[in-house]
Amino acid sequence: MRVTSREVGIVERKRKSKMRLITVHLPEPYIKGLEQLVEMGRYPNKSEAIRVAVRDLLANELWSNRMDRINFLSA
Repeated sequence: MRVTSREVGIVERKRKSKMRLITVHLPEPYIKGLEQLVEMGRYPNKSEAIRVAVRDLLANELWSNRMDRINFLSA
C-alpha cells in the first residue's frame, strides 16, 4: 500500500516541529545505498531517505487501513 501525496504533505508540515534525534547503527552496504540514492537525486539527504523508509515500513506493518495511516500521519 502506497502513501498518497496528500498524506505525505501532512507529514511534511508536522515533521518540522515534532522531529526527535535518534541514533541508528547500520551496516556499511546500507549506508552506501543511502548515499547512492542521494547522489541520484532521489532524496535531498540520507536522513530524508531514512524517514521515508521508516514511514513506509510503519504504514505497511502497523497501519493496514487508510484511516489508521491518516491518523498517524496527522499526529
